[in-house]
Amino acid sequence: MQLFNGISVGSILLLAAVGLTITFGLMGIINMAHGEFIMIGAYTTYVVQLIFQKYFPGGFSAYVLVALVLSFLITALLGYLLEKIIIRYLYDRPEDSLLVTWGLSLILQQLARNIFGAPDVSVTSPKFLQGNVAIGANIDLPINRLAILAIAILALGGVAYLLFRTKFGRNINATMQNRQMAAALGINTKRIDSLTFALGTGLAGLAGCAVTWIGSIGPSIGQDYIINAFITVVVGGAGTLLGTIFGSTFMGVGNTTLEYLTNPSIGQALVLILVIIILQFKPKGVFSLNSRKIDD
Repeated sequence: MQLFNGISVGSILLLAAVGLTITFGLMGIINMAHGEFIMIGAYTTYVVQLIFQKYFPGGFSAYVLVALVLSFLITALLGYLLEKIIIRYLYDRPEDSLLVTWGLSLILQQLARNIFGAPDVSVTSPKFLQGNVAIGANIDLPINRLAILAIAILALGGVAYLLFRTKFGRNINATMQNRQMAAALGINTKRIDSLTFALGTGLAGLAGCAVTWIGSIGPSIGQDYIINAFITVVVGGAGTLLGTIFGSTFMGVGNTTLEYLTNPSIGQALVLILVIIILQFKPKGVFSLNSRKIDD
């Protein structure tokens, strides 16, 4: 049961970190507003739930599918516009990107407070996501956690297919590794930048939809995940999906196991100590990627 709790936490981090490994690992943008895109995805789910409760009460359970799609599309669209307006002027300027996106995160949090209020709100899970699945005599696995794990696996598989089995994915890799050569071969690198950033933010919105099934949401919900998501990407290896899997599993299972053996404060401290030790021997992460952005 403790192992499943760790994997469950890791699946949430995986959803949050897959988008971050694209924007940070591949594009080299330190997006401190990534957590706020998680928040936007969560509030999108909340609004969709309210619409279904008011106008489609008979088909309330279907709101989950609509929310999953809209949380991805809305945050992807916002990410696309953000890249067009601000982010494209911050490439190769990591310090500026950190400060600008941090300021943007504060703006988005305040907008959420103005629109939805400061108190947390709750999203009602449909009946098919409630309850537990009995495994053996003493182990009950929550259905909502299993659903999040399934979504994380599907999202990871979709991103892997996109990056390694499609022309668009090959163009992304070519642009991030050698922009000048990619442009010389006819690839519209500016368009690739916009769509890649949109993909990363869209995945953050998908993570936001998923986290509404396990607790209340508020304007600062993204801050609960952004630090661990960054650690996940860095310790696993920025820009690699395999590294993201390792990092999320390490953080999820490591946190829950060490907290169970000690207490929450000591457990988190021990995990950070292990992260420091790993980075001493693997400064680029366990599964490092050699690319133009990282080598620079």
